[in-house]
Formats: sequence, C-alpha cells, structure tokens
Amino acid sequence: MSHAHPAIIFDCDGVLVDSEVIYLAAEAEHLATIGLTYDENAYRKRFLGLNSRDLISGLRADHEEMGSGTFPEDFHVRMMHTAYARMETDLEAISGIHDLLRSHIGPRAVASSSALDKLHWKLEKTGISPFFDHHIYSGDQVENGKPAPDLFLMTAQAIATPPADCIVIEDSRNGVQAGIAAGMTVWGFVGGGHNYDGLSETLMDAGADRVFTNHTEMADHLARLASA
Repeated sequence: MSHAHPAIIFDCDGVLVDSEVIYLAAEAEHLATIGLTYDENAYRKRFLGLNSRDLISGLRADHEEMGSGTFPEDFHVRMMHTAYARMETDLEAISGIHDLLRSHIGPRAVASSSALDKLHWKLEKTGISPFFDHHIYSGDQVENGKPAPDLFLMTAQAIATPPADCIVIEDSRNGVQAGIAAGMTVWGFVGGGHNYDGLSETLMDAGADRVFTNHTEMADHLARLASA
C-alpha cells in the first residue's frame, strides 16, 4: 500500500452487521428438516462468505450424495424468510463500526455476497448505509462469487483505486482468498457473534495480513498508518 489513507473494502455480514450468527441458526434449523447436519466449525469454514447460488449448490450436492431424495426447490426461500424475520428485531451493527467509519477519511466500499436488495436493507437498518454513498456492491453483480476475485476487482474499479492500494476486511476463508486473489491486502475480522475457535488461524492460513478482534483495534491501527 502506498497511501496513508488506503481504500477500505468491507464485507458486510459479520464485519459491518452481526448477521452471520442469525443466518447460521436459520440454516442449521432448515438443514435439519431435510436430514443434513454438519460439524459447526467445518460448515463455517466451507460455506461462510459464499453467495447464495454457491451455498445452495454445495448443500444440494451434499444432499444428493446422501441419497435423501430431491433437494427442496424452495429451501433457500424458506431459510431466508426465517433469517430475515429474525433480523427485523435482532439485527445490529457490529460494535465500534460507526466510529471507525467516521474516523476513516479514505475511499470506502462494501463488497458482499448478499443479494443487493438485502444488502442495502441491512445497511440502512443499522445506520451504516450513509457512510458508503452508492459504493455498495453485491456478488450478484459478477459472474464468479468469492473466493474468486471478481467482486473485489469490480469494486476497486468503481472506487478508482488500484487493487494494491486496497485493504479488504473479511471474516471468512472464502472472502480472504478472494481478496488475496484480487491482489489486495486483507485484514481478518473475528468480532462477530459467529466467531468460533480457530477462526483467526483459518483467516491467517488463507492469507490475511493480520486479524482484529474488534473495530476499535482496527481504527487504532488505521490511525497509526495515517500518522506514520
């Protein structure tokens, strides 16, 4: 990175808003109804950060491998209905994110695997949307979702910043791998409610430059970079 105020590209779920824990609970409940159960940590390592298309593709393949009959076509719709019903009352911003966003004066954007309409809804509900103007981008807008670099490369182009001058903030192995593949510096974040034992190591093994446990730590580090 060549700038004291680098561009920061944030993942949304589990980085800006504490939604991953809600998604995971809804997914586990609905998976149990069709006979699919997973080790919790293995599931998170494999599926966190994927867009809905790739998530359902993986679940469908596992279901077919089990020989449990036809995978329900409405599975994703029902699962998301459960998750968003809970978010209506339970969704919160990750602690400290508003202060971090107020303090950072460089370019910023959101690049998330969430559907674009739901992404805007979550950011508006938690008071985060105004910090990003129109720079909010979804995996639905590119051909290949995370861990491919497409979404981050599109976002860097949109904010007119070379990939080498971007910092990606991610909470999943798939997201970290996508940022690395895009030629960006990646910082891991483990301050969401879905954190699990070994997540920091998983993010570092995937290529994260460092891992933060909360946004106050991250804001302090950005301030040190700016004053260096």
